[in-house]
Amino acid sequence: MSFRKVVRQSKFRHVFGQPVKTEQCYDDIRVSRVTWDSTFCAVNPSFVAIIVEASGGGAFLVLPLHKTGRIDKSYPTVCGHTGPVLDIEWCPHNDHIIASGSEDCTVMVWQVPEGGLVQPLTEPVVVLEGHSKRVGIIAWHPSTRNVLLSAGCDNVVLIWNVGTGEELYRLEGLHPDLIYSVNWSRDGSRFCTACKDKSVRVIDPRRGTVLLEKERAHEGARPMRAIFLADGKIFTTGFSRMSERQLALWDTENLEEPMGLQELDSSNGALLPFYDPDTNVVYVCGKGDSSIRYFEITEEPPYIHFLNTFTSKEPQRGMGWMPKRGLDVSKCEIARFYKLHERKCEPIIMTVPRKSDLFQDDLYPDTAGPDPALEAEEWVAGQTAGPLLVSLRQAYVPSKQRELKVNRHSLLHDGRSAATASTAPVPIAPSSRLSAPPALGTGTAAPAVGGRLDEVLQEMAALRTLVTEQGQRIARLEEQLSRLENGHV
Repeated sequence: MSFRKVVRQSKFRHVFGQPVKTEQCYDDIRVSRVTWDSTFCAVNPSFVAIIVEASGGGAFLVLPLHKTGRIDKSYPTVCGHTGPVLDIEWCPHNDHIIASGSEDCTVMVWQVPEGGLVQPLTEPVVVLEGHSKRVGIIAWHPSTRNVLLSAGCDNVVLIWNVGTGEELYRLEGLHPDLIYSVNWSRDGSRFCTACKDKSVRVIDPRRGTVLLEKERAHEGARPMRAIFLADGKIFTTGFSRMSERQLALWDTENLEEPMGLQELDSSNGALLPFYDPDTNVVYVCGKGDSSIRYFEITEEPPYIHFLNTFTSKEPQRGMGWMPKRGLDVSKCEIARFYKLHERKCEPIIMTVPRKSDLFQDDLYPDTAGPDPALEAEEWVAGQTAGPLLVSLRQAYVPSKQRELKVNRHSLLHDGRSAATASTAPVPIAPSSRLSAPPALGTGTAAPAVGGRLDEVLQEMAALRTLVTEQGQRIARLEEQLSRLENGHV
């Protein structure tokens, strides 16, 4: 008996990554060297923002997506912080609003002008002061306007109403140590955190209580991260006791044991997970790695299915992730990363190969749109709603249809009008046999006026005459046949 290995079928099994051409990169950027496990990059359909080195404070670049090539050293930055910037994130409901957290213990919210910066931006729209130590994590609410979360090295999580500048909730005493990551659930009713005490917690911000806690989610002492999946499960990255990097999937109904646990390798860099709720694919990028691994999360064991790895030569300092509505659906692009090198930012496009030129419904289900489902006051009052979904079909641009190529010979001589052409047919002697049509251009009695068009019209008339004659002859033969069949001789 022969055993054949069964390969699990998945439409994402052949996803491949491809870096863009050199001229489409953002060059000569001095990426920040601060020692903090942040992505250092934030992207939306209009801009890419990158935390950069700055003397005497903190700054980050905001570039329109189309401004590729070499970035001049004098290009204006957002530079209102007095300490290094640690984290930045674009508002999901306004492509011109970005928030930043800094070592100066403040959170600042900025409005980027249409078309990008033409001079340094030093005045934020609002300054949020409430942390006593540096602010390392920024996270906008996924479905409510103007609600922003910040977490600092004072182990405090603050929820802000950016519209009024007020502090909505102050969550103290829930974390005994440094918070490594914070991630909202799909509907924004809860968030999960990964802490230095090796625990993963699920917290209700409006009640200020810990709903669930998993101690020692990963045994290693190095930083770990936790993110919510669309169905409420939690995906974590961390380190084992032997310092091997791990992935784990947890069911919030039972946190005793992970649903799935995989060990990757023994590198040192913290793993940054990026999750696509539309396709249930998780992309894992390691700080200092030169690869992006991607996994599909499914309902059947082992739940975490390895798909493939994109590998390049240069290690990554940070990584930006484009929202789904910023992708090119015409090219079956399902993800786009903005990889930070030491001196440049390189977009990497993830594509599912498809032969069809049509819009791919299975790759692009309705995704989170830019409109908020709730206002801050409604959310504070206890309402909960998921993101408002939009279809990406409107963003689909069909490929150019191949034109029908016809080799047209000029039917008119230069300077002659078709209106003057004669349309009189050439008389042809009746014939009882169907003869071959006259070849174009073989007429011997070409009229002097009308040129080539006259010849064609005459030959067409001749053909019509022949067809008429043959039709009459066929009719007579059919009549004779009918008479014979009926016994009439």
